Amino acid sequence: MKRTTFAVAALSVSALALTACGRSNDATSSTPQTGQTIGSGAATGSITMWAMGAEGEKLPGLVKDFESANPGVHVNVTAIPWDSAHDKFKTSITANKAPDVAMVGTTWMGEFAGLGALDPVPPAFDKSIFFEGAAGTADVKGTSYGVPWYVETRMIYYRTDLAKQAGITTPPTDWDGLKAMAKAMKDKGNAKFAIGLQPGGTGSWQGVLPFAWSNGADLTTDNGAAYNFDTPEMKEALTYYASFFTEGLADKAAPTQPTTDADFASGRVPMFISGPWMMSAVEKLGGAGFTDKYDVMQIPGKKSTSFVGGSDLVVFKDTANRDTAWKLVQFLSDPKTQVKWYQSSTDLPSVKSAWNDPELSADPKLAKFGKQLETAVAPPSFSTWEKVAAQFDSQIEKVCKAGLDPGDALKQVQMSATSFGVGS
Repeated sequence: MKRTTFAVAALSVSALALTACGRSNDATSSTPQTGQTIGSGAATGSITMWAMGAEGEKLPGLVKDFESANPGVHVNVTAIPWDSAHDKFKTSITANKAPDVAMVGTTWMGEFAGLGALDPVPPAFDKSIFFEGAAGTADVKGTSYGVPWYVETRMIYYRTDLAKQAGITTPPTDWDGLKAMAKAMKDKGNAKFAIGLQPGGTGSWQGVLPFAWSNGADLTTDNGAAYNFDTPEMKEALTYYASFFTEGLADKAAPTQPTTDADFASGRVPMFISGPWMMSAVEKLGGAGFTDKYDVMQIPGKKSTSFVGGSDLVVFKDTANRDTAWKLVQFLSDPKTQVKWYQSSTDLPSVKSAWNDPELSADPKLAKFGKQLETAVAPPSFSTWEKVAAQFDSQIEKVCKAGLDPGDALKQVQMSATSFGVGS
């Protein structure tokens, strides 16, 4: 989950117009809910917003526009370190001291909604303005408890100069082509390892699932009511992913959180999978002209579906100033605001129309990330996902490092997932 003065009244009516509707206080109900309407006038009063990492540090500059458009409003932004954010949120929820509005990791949505902590989104926030997969990260049992703020997805970075040296001039679109490219890059491109992949450990599921989804795997069954790991599609994907390690194309001794930017710039590892934030990192290390020596390509497979990450914006149901909290979310969801935020933070817009701005459309690599986002998806918004993902990470490591049979590994993940259940 890495990386214009505006008046609230000027929000696009077609995108974010509001209509009246009540809501239930039961956030764990399986019946879809909608939030109450919010006022049409200017925002008033004070609110507190929590945001993590660099976003928390940069956000105060952006909310000054919101405060200027709504005289008398004050937004107190509190920056929270990512490594302590999850526990801090849970503690604040238990103590009824949650902030009014917050940036929340996409994989936490099911858990926090299950605790009954989040206010359902007002009904006329038009979800169609967002990338579909990103909007889905905020949906729990049919109810939207937030909106996507910024997004990221994963693509394959590859050295075009070394690929050409290895005889590859067109990026592959299927698994056989990617494997052939990897072998050629190692044999003819003088690479130590062909591709940088994470051989297990925390977050390694984010590397495996794009191959699984692109192979037609579905992480849920029973109409989205249960986990679904032990399937032929998932087994094929994990087997394929592990084959890069068994064939010496990826380093099984690599740290579970490998740093690939330096290896990529040197040519030691000419391919790796990551998000758009790595563009600036590799170009800085590569030096002048390096931008012409690499490109990005979509995840190959029967279809191309990658992981969508980023962060969502939520309002906590116990806020004392719900109206202003949701108006801040409106402001942060406006296309012009999202472009301005990209200029400051390089966080990619979740609103599709913002990608038409020259700030984003002029960069061909960035445009490819935008294309991948059109089909990117997230894991299920079950409140137990974090625990299930940890089990999946552990089994991935056993497969990639110790040679455990992928089928046996997935049976174990399925057993754990069934034991945990999907939560409330």
